[in-house]
Formats: sequence, structure tokens, C-alpha cells
Amino acid sequence: MSKEGLNRRTKQISSFIVMDVLEKAKQMESEGRDIVHLEIGEPDLDTPEPIIEAAMAAMKNHDTHYTHSLGKQELREEICAYYNRKYRVEISPEQIIVTSGTSPAFLLILSVLIDRGEEIILPDPYYACYPNFINYLEGKPVFVPVKEENDFQYRLEDVKGAMSPDTRAIICNSPGNPTGMVMSSNELHNLSLLGQTIISDEIYHGLVYEGEEHSILEYTRDAFVVNGFSKLYAMTGWRLGYLIAPPQYIKIMQKLQQNLFICAASFAQTAAITALRYCDGDVARMKETYNQRRKYLLKRLKQAGINCQADPTGAFYILANVKRFTDDSYTFAYDILAQAGVAVTPGIDFGRNCEGYLRLSYANSLANIEEGMNRLEEFLSRG
Repeated sequence: MSKEGLNRRTKQISSFIVMDVLEKAKQMESEGRDIVHLEIGEPDLDTPEPIIEAAMAAMKNHDTHYTHSLGKQELREEICAYYNRKYRVEISPEQIIVTSGTSPAFLLILSVLIDRGEEIILPDPYYACYPNFINYLEGKPVFVPVKEENDFQYRLEDVKGAMSPDTRAIICNSPGNPTGMVMSSNELHNLSLLGQTIISDEIYHGLVYEGEEHSILEYTRDAFVVNGFSKLYAMTGWRLGYLIAPPQYIKIMQKLQQNLFICAASFAQTAAITALRYCDGDVARMKETYNQRRKYLLKRLKQAGINCQADPTGAFYILANVKRFTDDSYTFAYDILAQAGVAVTPGIDFGRNCEGYLRLSYANSLANIEEGMNRLEEFLSRG
């Protein structure tokens, strides 16, 4: 324990910069500034009404108690049916743990995979919380740079070069945050042939606008899947996710779930059953809305002289290369916030290889995106 009373694990956890930007933007709004939010990765659309109605009915029926630590059997069966329908893979309800969002799912998975000093391979850029999860458990994140000219995808030779006797898993995230890029069937298949356990973050599945996404479970059973309801069903505040794991890991993860989290909220689980069964139409409408915004934002960025070598086709992010304007994305993002009233996320939040980029989210209305781009173009024109 240090003099400050903090242990080594907590001291090395870095700030989640996008939340710092959001909180600064909210402070400015409270002081009367008008801010356009293009920073936060949260759907601006409302949770579909059937889901809300199912939750309200569940609460009125006193569905407010602990559930099985793995999650409600009916929900786990519905998740199995969804993966079979969408990806033609057979999984068992006993391979699923329903969690309070995807962060607990990652913590459970990494807790059973790594001891002190053992390694997890991940791409750079990466979702900002990945290395913090690994560091907290005293593992070692091993970063493999992925480049814009390769659509921000792993090169197999780079992954092989990063592997060691201490490697315990490889993380893949498709559609990606912050890149918005989608891994092809061939890329996932080749990754599965490396002889390593895969942790596949599939939280943005369903939000793909060109082509289609694939689950790692189509190619290997030596894999963990993380997914949930936050993004696809606009349920961020409901805090509901799940993991799919090889059977041999479930019992120990269940013990951790019981001790750390007990279970996910019961009425939220009931509502999630409705989401999976009856909300395909709502999802299709939301997806079309996002796609319209994606196309518009890409067009406006190109007009501003910010080109993407490959257009992102998933999630609701565009990773904009601004190296011609700055080599300090952190300062640049805060300058844009202060001077233009537009909140964006600095690339450095997502790794050293993401310096010189800004992540822009199009989980906002077309009117707000238009206003944000007007302000950003004016800011850039001032040089």
C-alpha cells in the first residue's frame, strides 16, 4: 500500500478520457454554453416501447428479486436461439452468464484466464477500458498496432510476433470501437487458427450497414463472447450484458458472479426477452437512422478535408485522421470543445497508435451533427 493509501493496481488505472470530455462539456452547458455532443458512444434514440412496457409489467408483477446467478433460464434460452438464428451456431444456456453490462463480463472472463504477468493481446487502437481491466488483474496487455491502410485490422504476422508462452488470449472487437470497422469472415477464421483463446467483443453486432458481421463462434469453440443490449436496443442505462464461454469455465465464473455481482436486475432480464423476441422492427428503424447519419458525417468530413482511407461500416463511430492539423489529439479535442462548442474524443484515449485521430460519434440527430460539423469546419478554417 502506498503512502496515499492506494494500492498499485488502482494507481495505474488511467482515466477514461471520453468521460472526462463529457463531464467538462456538461459543466460548460451548466454555465450556459451550447455544446454539440459527438463524443459519447451512447444511442440518443429511446429504448423501444415494447421493452419498456415489459419492464414495467415485470415490476408490477413484483419481478424485483434475485435471479439465478447465471441469469434467467428463459433469457439464456432466448440468447441461444438468437445466436442460432443469426449465426447458425449451437450453444447451451449453461454456457451463458447474464451480467450487469459488458464490463462485469470482461472482468469475469479475464479473472479466470490470467494470473499475474500473463498476457492478453489486443489491437491498438482499442476500446479504452481493455488494458485497464487487464492491468487491474495484474496481467500484461500486449498491443498490436493496427493501421488505417489495413482498415484497422490485425495482420496475422503481427499477432504471431506478439504471441509468447505467457499469452492467454487475443481480444478482437468487431464492429470496432473506436474504428467502426468490421472484421471479415476470412479475418476471423484466420485468427481462430492461431491456437489461442479468443475474446470476441460483439456488443456492436447488429449495427452493420454494409456487408455483415460474423461471430467468432462460427469458427472456434475456444472463444469467449461478450455481448449485451446497450447499443443495439438503446438500453445503456439498463446495464444488461452477457457472456458466452466454453463450458469448463462457467462454474468458476459463476462463483465470481455470485460473490462480486450476485445477478443482473431481474426486471431488466425480463425486458431483454422481449427485446430479442419482438423488437427486430425497432432495431431496423434505428439502424437506418444511424446509417443516414453515418453517410452524412462521412460526406461532411471529406468536405472538410478529413478523409477516411476506408469508410467505417459498423457501430456508430468514425475515426477521423487529423494529423494534418495536430500531433496532440488531447489538446486539440479540448481546444475544439472550448472554442467551437463541439465535444469529440481524442484518439489518444484509444492507444498510442491512435494519436492524431479524433473519434466522432454519430449517435446524435442529423441536425446536431450538421451544426457540429459547421462549427468544426469554422474552427479548422481558422488554422
